[in-house]
Amino acid sequence: MNKVLLRLLPGAALLLAVTIALRSPSLRAGLSPLVPAYPLVVLGGGILLGWRFDRSRLVLVLAVLLLAERALQVWAPIEGGGEVGRAVFGALSLLVPLDLAALAWLPERGLLARHGRLVFGLLAAEIVLIAVLCQPLFLPLAGRMDAPRGLGALSPASLIVFALAFVVLARRAVLQVTALESGAVWSLVAAFLALGAGGGGLDSSAYFATGGLILVLSLIETWHGMAYDDELTGLPARRALNEALARLRGVYTVAMIDIDHFKRFNDEHGHDIGDQLLRMVGARLADIGGGGRAFRYGGEEFAVLFQGKDVDETRGHLEALRRTIEDSPFTLRGPARPRTRPESPAPAAADRRRIAVTVSIGAAAADRSEPSAEEVVRAADQALYRAKEAGRNQVCT
Repeated sequence: MNKVLLRLLPGAALLLAVTIALRSPSLRAGLSPLVPAYPLVVLGGGILLGWRFDRSRLVLVLAVLLLAERALQVWAPIEGGGEVGRAVFGALSLLVPLDLAALAWLPERGLLARHGRLVFGLLAAEIVLIAVLCQPLFLPLAGRMDAPRGLGALSPASLIVFALAFVVLARRAVLQVTALESGAVWSLVAAFLALGAGGGGLDSSAYFATGGLILVLSLIETWHGMAYDDELTGLPARRALNEALARLRGVYTVAMIDIDHFKRFNDEHGHDIGDQLLRMVGARLADIGGGGRAFRYGGEEFAVLFQGKDVDETRGHLEALRRTIEDSPFTLRGPARPRTRPESPAPAAADRRRIAVTVSIGAAAADRSEPSAEEVVRAADQALYRAKEAGRNQVCT
């Protein structure tokens, strides 16, 4: 749950900042000349970015936000929208949350794949539907979709649709803790605030654009994670370690950690079970104390970086890590065992296999002579080799 909240905080902060700016007379006056271009730059640029990297969901969600923003500005301004404005506003207040919730479940298979073409067709059908509702014959019907109080309020039906869409997106963000899923939640909130502004104007444009900006930033964060994080364990990867080492000066310690007899375990139980073991060890490493930062180095090897600490200061934390892993036997996942813990798990089988897991650790420090990062890692590797030669399941320096 903490990971979910951390993912949600940046989007919340951005929307809060925009809300404060719109409510402050001085800030609003200063930003007013910039807001008309804000949606076109952010949403249009985001669409080009998503298209370039073949992110169909991002392109389609941003297209929905851009079309909604333009439609409100042109046909449903806060002042002077008339019956056509009411029709456009009422239709958008129902279709936008439905679209955002539905697109969250769209698989990433490319814009020109069957799913992408189908969604483009549905969006085109929605545009045709809105155009039909704006015809004089259907304007009375379209007016019923808007709130009785007029353009400045969302209808009860729209509020229900937004609430259901929020539940769908929030549930997905909890099940899949990624930047893009969290961004989808805040894009829906931004659309709600935009339509709640009552029609096309400064507020609606700012909120629609901010929803798109959150999604674009989420995509950038996703790319960063793909480049610097290990997908299997969730730990920072070797590239992140190399860059962290390049920035360090002064005293620091590098510990290299290897799962004992991992190759034999992998050969005996298969790569899928081996991946589960790597995830378990990675989770223990992520909780290491002493200010250590864990990395997946490659294969069954991990690294921990302690900034500002020498070997003597880190040894106790490394010993505690070794004991924690030793005291956490690995339980083989049966073929019928679910990947996530159910709400009411069945009692464990009496004969399930529990396998002892140990790690060997080698540590080396950069002292005042400031050896290169490569030399420190090499020294830590040599210490790791000594730990293995001495019988494994121990810390050597």
